[in-house]
Amino acid sequence: MPSQKEGPSRRSIRMSDQIMRELALMLTEEIQDPRLELVTISGVRLNSDLSVATVLFTMHGDAARIKAAKDALYHSKGFFRSNLGRRIKTKFVPDLRFEHDDFLETMVYGQPHA
Repeated sequence: MPSQKEGPSRRSIRMSDQIMRELALMLTEEIQDPRLELVTISGVRLNSDLSVATVLFTMHGDAARIKAAKDALYHSKGFFRSNLGRRIKTKFVPDLRFEHDDFLETMVYGQPHA
């Protein structure tokens, strides 16, 4: 009998990768907000029903700068979702939530550097 606890589906992985690529492109080519300079999309995690995408981003800076970038990402959320709706082939676009990814800072400094 197969285990009930499975990892992410192929569809979920493919959709996460596509959302990550498209958001990264929009950030570099279409968003003019100076608070989002040097922000990099490092990953996207989808929940089990694909209705919520947690977008992980990295950037260097203190806590105030990271908060400003997170606020700017939320401010641009409608723009991101409407463009994702045109760019990816899916019936619906997941709700976007943004989280600072401090994995690299933890690896380099031993703790989040904010």
